[in-house]
Amino acid sequence: MTSSYTQSQTFTAVHAKQLASKVATDLKRIQRFYGSPSDYDISKYETELIEYLKKGFLDNVTYGFKKDGNWIEPTLRYTSRDLSGLSSSDDDPGKVRPGANITGAIFSSYLMHNSSYDNLSETEKISFQQTLPFLRTGAAAPGIRGYLSSDKIYSSGDRALDRSSVKSY
Repeated sequence: MTSSYTQSQTFTAVHAKQLASKVATDLKRIQRFYGSPSDYDISKYETELIEYLKKGFLDNVTYGFKKDGNWIEPTLRYTSRDLSGLSSSDDDPGKVRPGANITGAIFSSYLMHNSSYDNLSETEKISFQQTLPFLRTGAAAPGIRGYLSSDKIYSSGDRALDRSSVKSY
């Protein structure tokens, strides 16, 4: 006799909040070491991320410091992926390295939506944008001074955010 067991999860607002709270914790760590972003901005970033995750519109989002048009350390990029029933680790947030030189840099973020968002009608895009705490405008993606290193995975409800950190050469 054989038996099998299949588990399927539906991604809910609770799952989106769990993932976004880990990102917010990372941002609080950056704030503690580097003075930015503010609590107010972290709250807005978290709210925006929850909405993108709930709708399944996120490709990736980057938070960190830019200098001369390039991301520098400490910068974190989160790339969304559907686990499609596969399991994944769910790491604790943290491990942001202190002591990077941010002289002359500004804190910023850059979000890229995925094809699900791109396939919306203009009316649907406007409706979705009205749920967000701020409006992003189009801009060229910043470069990276250094390289991205995968370091954490946050997962909940059949979705994951793969975190990469900018590292200096």
